[in-house]
Amino acid sequence: MAYTVGRVAKVAGVTVRTLHHYDEIGLLSPSGRTAAGYRRYDDADLERLQLIRYYRELGFPLEEIAVILDDPAADPAAHLRRQHELLTVRVKRLQEMVAAIEFAMEARKVNIRLTPEERFEVFGDFDPDAHAEEAEQRWGGTDAYQESNRRASRYGKDDWLRIKEENEDWGRRIVAVQASGAPADSPEAMELAEEHRQIISRWFYECSYEIHTGLADMYLADERFTAHYEAMAPGLAGYLSEAIHANAITRA
Repeated sequence: MAYTVGRVAKVAGVTVRTLHHYDEIGLLSPSGRTAAGYRRYDDADLERLQLIRYYRELGFPLEEIAVILDDPAADPAAHLRRQHELLTVRVKRLQEMVAAIEFAMEARKVNIRLTPEERFEVFGDFDPDAHAEEAEQRWGGTDAYQESNRRASRYGKDDWLRIKEENEDWGRRIVAVQASGAPADSPEAMELAEEHRQIISRWFYECSYEIHTGLADMYLADERFTAHYEAMAPGLAGYLSEAIHANAITRA
C-alpha cells in the first residue's frame, strides 16, 4: 500500500518537515514517487520509520541510527532485542537517578513569600502550593530540591515576575520553532532546549544534562506536564522532550 507524506506524518506523529529532512539525509527515503514527483511511502518505509522513532526516543543521533538500520547483519528481531536491552538500562537509570523538577512545579513551593495580592499578580488563579506536599515526598531528600527551596524562599514579587516573563518568552519561541517545521534535533530547537536547562539552573538548581533528560522523560510520563506543554501547542511535549535529548547528546 502507498502512503502520501502527509498521511505518514499524521500516522507516525511527526512533521512533514521531519520526513523531508530524513529523506534529504538518506535516513528514510520513500520507496516511490508519483509522476508529479510527490513522495510515496510503502509498508516497509513505515516499519523503518517506526524503528527510527524507537531509536530517537532512546536518544540516538540520526547518523548513528542510519548506521544501525543499514547494518546488513541486523534483522527485525535483533533490533527488538537491542531496544529491549536499551530500555531496560534506561528504566534502571531513571529509577536510580536523583530526579529534579523545573519551573512548573518549583513555583508550587510553600516557601514562596508573597502576600495574597502579590501571589494573584504573579500566578493568577493558579495555587502555587497545590503540589508542594507531593513535590516534597518525591524529591525532598535531593540536593536539587533543597537548593531550589532555599533559592525560592529568597525571591520576592519582582523575581517571580521576571521568572514568569522569561518562561513565557521562551515558550513563545519554542512554539514558533516547532510551528516552523524545524525538526526537534535542529540547531534552533536544541538551542532552546539548552536555554530551558539554563533557566532552571539560573533560578532554581544546577540542572545537569542527566537531570534535564530525566525531566524530558517526565514531560511525557506525567500527564500534568504533558497537558501543560500541549496547552501551549499540540505535540509540544514530545517535541521538547526530543529536543532536550538531542541537545544533551550533542553537548554533554
